[in-house]
Amino acid sequence: MINPEAIALAKILWNYHQLHHTLEPADCILVLGSMDTRTAERGADVYLQGYAPIIIFSGGLGKITKDMWAETEADLFATIALDRGVPREAIFIENKSTNTGENILFTQQLLQEKNLNLDSFIVVQKPYMERRSYATFKKHWPDKKLLVTSPRLSFEEYPTNDISIEKLINMMVGDLQRIKLYPEKGFQIYQEIPVEVWTAYEELVKMGFDKQLMK
Repeated sequence: MINPEAIALAKILWNYHQLHHTLEPADCILVLGSMDTRTAERGADVYLQGYAPIIIFSGGLGKITKDMWAETEADLFATIALDRGVPREAIFIENKSTNTGENILFTQQLLQEKNLNLDSFIVVQKPYMERRSYATFKKHWPDKKLLVTSPRLSFEEYPTNDISIEKLINMMVGDLQRIKLYPEKGFQIYQEIPVEVWTAYEELVKMGFDKQLMK
């Protein structure tokens, strides 16, 4: 059982990680793969609402999903989108990437191969990875217009049998550390971290939510 103080601190991180962008029409929807198939559902719904004419699913098998699934994240997500009503001709698949940077770089290569020159993207990601996805995308593709969205779930609604609250908090803590450290490594653009957010991070680390921290 996670104590109420940890929950309150975790919600501070949850709110920071989300960007709350208002969607506008774009050239493409880019859905980033993961173990959370609700991201595929959100991407399909955004497509079906008419926000873009094509949808790209990007993701091979990552360190978590390689032990869960036989097919790649992108192929599984594309099947979910087809079942939801997205037409096959609107779907493109990039199924080699294993991290967010590769999602973007390999998608760039895919678009070059298809001779598609796109200027605006709606990136679909897990709620707690919105900000890091934005910062990574802008580092690799600074001239493109970008909006980020995720499954419309509250912190309380997000956990599942596979993603416990404890696991969620550990992942949010790990992502915040990367938001702070990755710009100097050249992986992301800088994102300001308010004092309240960093203090919450430090308190959660003290409580033992350090399972996803970089060594």
